Amino acid sequence: MAKEIKTEILIHATPDKVWTILTNFENYPNWNPFIKSVIGEVKVGNKITVRIEPPKEKGMTLKPTVLIYEANNELRWIGRLLFPGLFDGEHKFELIDNGNGTITFRQSEKFKGIFVWFLNVENTKKGFEEMNGKLKELSE
Repeated sequence: MAKEIKTEILIHATPDKVWTILTNFENYPNWNPFIKSVIGEVKVGNKITVRIEPPKEKGMTLKPTVLIYEANNELRWIGRLLFPGLFDGEHKFELIDNGNGTITFRQSEKFKGIFVWFLNVENTKKGFEEMNGKLKELSE
């Protein structure tokens, strides 16, 4: 069983500017309506602590492992519930330079596992969209 959420937004800013805001994790509580905190050294192979609060849902704290951290390009982590295959979520942020002073910010997540059917993707997708909008507002 698998589900995927993909969102994107056009931002009139450089990848560097958007990346700086996106990776200033200490500032998340001040602007991010979806991801309330990211704690730990965000480096490939490290476990971090992420607090998410989808709209109209109880928040949850996850301890994903960072898979990719490429400045101005991509940040990706994978979180698991108890053990692989039960409920896995691979979260990705991508900055695509459009070469004209804009970037496309893409936020996505692939969910796999036997408990995926519990997931309300609509509220999670709304959380992604709210975060994307705030990132655009701050970057522009």
